[in-house]
This record gives sequence, structure tokens and C-alpha cells, in this order.
Amino acid sequence: QVQLVESGGGLVQAGGSLRLSCAASGRTFSSYVMGWFRQAPGKERDVVAAITRSGLLTYYALSVKGRFSISRDNAKNTVYLQMNSLKPEDTAVYYCAADVGGSWPPGNYDMDYWGKGTLVTVSS
Repeated sequence: QVQLVESGGGLVQAGGSLRLSCAASGRTFSSYVMGWFRQAPGKERDVVAAITRSGLLTYYALSVKGRFSISRDNAKNTVYLQMNSLKPEDTAVYYCAADVGGSWPPGNYDMDYWGKGTLVTVSS
């Protein structure tokens, strides 16, 4: 069983930055494709960014491309999401997820393990 714990969410003004972290325990972290997803009130959960096992390839949703950056440190079993130039429409619960199968880019139904989420609120 893999446990994922997100941190770093909070309240920030539009234009500001936040860095989310997701610490993994359990099976070998470097064997997972990792993703960040978000769910805003009344909306479906969607992928925001993803990163391959080695970290050499990344994927971003069009809405965050150029503003968000995903990275991972396999030695620390941690994946990060750097969020810059935040907008009120980025307000959501952000989830970290792991895909054992290696789907690319991963979608909701590809992920095998999920964290409990961290709330990001961007005020205008």
C-alpha cells in the first residue's frame, strides 16, 4: 500500500505563488508516474500536471502551462508542484496521485493511489 500526503496549500492573492509537496511512503516511489490533479467546487477532478518515473518528461494542462512546474526527487520520495502567477480560477483542492502502470499522460482512472488533498484558495 502506498500513502501519499500533500502539503503546502493555503490562501494566496492573485499573482502569488505556492509550492505543493507530496510525500510518498510504501512501495518504490521511482516506479510510479506521478500526477497532480485538482477539483474545484461543482466541477470534476482533472489532471493539472504529471511527471514520468525518471522525471525527464512532464505534462501540463493547457490552463496551467507556463505557470506551473512539476518536479520530483526520487531520493526523497517526493513530488512537487510549483505554482506561479496564480489566478482565482486555480482555487481547488489539489490531489497528488500515483500510477503504477505508467499511463501517459495519466487520467483520473489511471491512478492507483491518491492523497487526501490540500486546499488552494486564490483571492482576487
